Amino acid sequence: MSYPAEAGRVSATYHPAEDTRSVRLNSGTLASFVAPGSATEGEFGLFRWDMPAGSGGPAAHFHRTFSESFYVLAGTVRLFGGTDWVEATAGDFLYVPRGGVHAFRNDSADPASMLILFAPGAPRERYFDELAEIGAAGRTLSYDEWTELFARHDQYRAEP
Repeated sequence: MSYPAEAGRVSATYHPAEDTRSVRLNSGTLASFVAPGSATEGEFGLFRWDMPAGSGGPAAHFHRTFSESFYVLAGTVRLFGGTDWVEATAGDFLYVPRGGVHAFRNDSADPASMLILFAPGAPRERYFDELAEIGAAGRTLSYDEWTELFARHDQYRAEP
């Protein structure tokens, strides 16, 4: 990695907590878009994931164009790295490179929180907006409709 020879520039942007947009998913999870790719010039995206007890999570899947990392803040989150599930607690971290099969869930009797970092900063917030809209409308999608939704957002099932 090379570093610029310039003296630096004033370029930081401050984002107060009250400006963070969140959506509530059907599971009760609150997804907060702490630093979406639109705020980081596409470098990365950072979301906070606050899951109620027993809220579950997505099935095993992968992404073709971005990596994803999970950092547990509180509670117990089950993390799947492609072969085994682990019971991750505060301070535990899982890195999933592009194309890596993964999943996560809160099956515990307690709430859990984690940070999800993806790089580069794909516009993932639209995917979660759509999930919230589907849940709020009480819609049930067919297998093919889910497949199309996933594909539009670079998410692919890891079929057994």
